[in-house]
Amino acid sequence: MSKIKNWAISKVAKYQIAKEEGQGLAEYGLILALIAIVCIAALTLLGGNVRDALNSVANSI
Repeated sequence: MSKIKNWAISKVAKYQIAKEEGQGLAEYGLILALIAIVCIAALTLLGGNVRDALNSVANSI
């Protein structure tokens, strides 16, 4: 009976580890998406200023 119990416990433990790895991957995906949104927002807000500065440098050359 203990062999069956040990087998069942090992299967449950493997399932828990796989479940936690998937959860961590999802969290990293959400963090990456948030960073991308922040970068896009920053470029959108600062894009005009950067364009003007580059045009000024290009015209002075």
